[in-house]
Amino acid sequence: MTTLAPANSLEDIQQKLANGALIEAGVIIEDLWRDYSTDPNLGYLKALCYRLSNEASLALRVLDDLSQNYPDMARAHQEIALNSLSLNRPDEALAAAEKAVALDASLIKSWELLEPLHRAFAPEKLSATTEQIRFLRSLPPELRTVIGYLSAGKLQDAERLCKYFLRDNKTHAEGMRLLAEILTRKNILDEAQFILETLHELEPKNLPAAIQLFHVVMRRQRFHSALDIATTLRDLHPDDRDQIKKAYAAACFAVGRVEEAGALYQELRHDFPNDHLIPISQGHIFNAEGNREAAIKAFSASAEIKADHGDAYWSLANTKSYRFNDEQIQRMKALDQTQHVGGADRIQICFALGKALEDAGDYDEAFAFYSRGNQLKLPTTHFDTQQLAKRIDAQIEVCTPALFSQKANTGFGAPDPIFIVGLPRAGSTLLEQILASHSQVDGTMELHNILDLAKRLRGRDQPEQGEPRYPRIVSELEDSLFQQFGEQFIEQTQVYRSNAPFFIDKMPNNFFHIGLIKLILPNAKVIDARRHPMACCFSGFKQLWGEGQEFSYGLEEIGTYYRQYVKLMKHWDAALPGFVLRVQHEDVVDNLESQVRRLLDFCGLPFESACLDFHKTDRTVRTPSAEQVRQPIYRSGLDQWCNFEHHLDPLKRALGEELLEAYDIAAPK
Repeated sequence: MTTLAPANSLEDIQQKLANGALIEAGVIIEDLWRDYSTDPNLGYLKALCYRLSNEASLALRVLDDLSQNYPDMARAHQEIALNSLSLNRPDEALAAAEKAVALDASLIKSWELLEPLHRAFAPEKLSATTEQIRFLRSLPPELRTVIGYLSAGKLQDAERLCKYFLRDNKTHAEGMRLLAEILTRKNILDEAQFILETLHELEPKNLPAAIQLFHVVMRRQRFHSALDIATTLRDLHPDDRDQIKKAYAAACFAVGRVEEAGALYQELRHDFPNDHLIPISQGHIFNAEGNREAAIKAFSASAEIKADHGDAYWSLANTKSYRFNDEQIQRMKALDQTQHVGGADRIQICFALGKALEDAGDYDEAFAFYSRGNQLKLPTTHFDTQQLAKRIDAQIEVCTPALFSQKANTGFGAPDPIFIVGLPRAGSTLLEQILASHSQVDGTMELHNILDLAKRLRGRDQPEQGEPRYPRIVSELEDSLFQQFGEQFIEQTQVYRSNAPFFIDKMPNNFFHIGLIKLILPNAKVIDARRHPMACCFSGFKQLWGEGQEFSYGLEEIGTYYRQYVKLMKHWDAALPGFVLRVQHEDVVDNLESQVRRLLDFCGLPFESACLDFHKTDRTVRTPSAEQVRQPIYRSGLDQWCNFEHHLDPLKRALGEELLEAYDIAAPK
């Protein structure tokens, strides 16, 4: 356990070191060391005092322990570099300084150490190092501090200082870019995009800002807009074989230009054979195409290039049918115990170990790693059960039968969209694959258009007296706006479609907005993909998501979310009778044909046998269920949660008595 030394004592030591009073500083440090030897800041000052006293060997002893216990402490690695140089150990200095700048790009002293080291030992890196030094020297001190705060994960401090700086320097390019980076890390992506678009207009040749804009647009899943940005950058910088080519390849895959993306990644793999990220991208393409063996080979190659790259192991686990051998399991366990492994890598390794051990039948140890992965991930999320309850209650209060009766003639009459809503891991990908196997239905992806409309209606202002602006605003809008919103939805989603008269939007979170869907697209179809609560929630708990679904990283959190989802769906059934078709996953597994006919009847589609042979349909599937939907129906996954039931009492309590009784689930002991 870390015990921190008094802040005023640390300030006193810093002042004495700055004034050259090294003996006095050393006395205070040794006095504090008896009680606060685990304080990283005190350890850093102790090492600094040794270095300033020309005791480099003693400094390195302290720093070795410090860097082991706090591997992300950039200043400690910088001190290792300085002391190693004084002992004429340039190799160790080079490694430490590179580690320091990888953790904190604002450490100009480390970059200055690297310049002669790169000139002597790594001349291919010299140009980039020299440019970074020039860049950092050109920045105002406030922005160098902002970069340091960002590197340390101090987002609030970074945002406060960056906004303070921009108050007097409103169009400072790097200030704007850094603020956008802060907002991106805080998941405020719409504001980050607005700032970057403004900066892009002011400085269209600012490549770092343009690349950053591309990545924000990709995270917001505006894939065609991202492709436009990447195409423009490629045309402006035809000789760039690195970041622009990678951006263009990623955008091609995202919009379904799979063959082009695959060819680009193959070229990139040849150009950058030591880049561990490229095989991951290749593997995802192979997985989406159904080429399991090639995907496994690509993910394995990533782990060979960088043994502690967690995404390589998680991607292997996420192929679902892949089985780790004992040697791989022991390797992952060893990595989990290694101090230098990064936080994101450790989370991915824990989820992969959970899957590996579950496949091996070691359910208790598997649960321990699933739980550890979730515990590490949960603090990085923004899920709030109280805010969730407010959102649900607001929908129920506003979206009443009276409202829908009052606005019965609003909206755009196009029957094209088929919305599949529910929770992730509830069987929605299977339903999508069944419907997309029909000749009159296009499968697309999880589209964000309805969520974006809801966000626009919600606005940027704080809710008045805690009452959300949306959905209350739908009762105040002019009727003509609902038709306009419906027309915009059809127009904006056209880019994801082929030539079929109907298409699927599989965004699960749209269950919040079924009332809005009814108002803007009254002839749309909505299908609620429902699965046994224990099976659905535990499957979500085992899944590490690329983006979103932040409610899933805790048994209580996901159980609460499921209960609130059922509450809202019950309201939609009462307020909009017949508008939503509920399809129970277990019923599809037990009696495929009757459920397929039921689905098609609801959608007004004639029966086609291809819907029964959905696993033969050739299409790109970009969800964790991609491999399962290419196989015939099987029951083996329905009751996997039972192997872990003795660990799941928190989930049962969160689901509540009503759901437990409805599904005949044993109450917690």
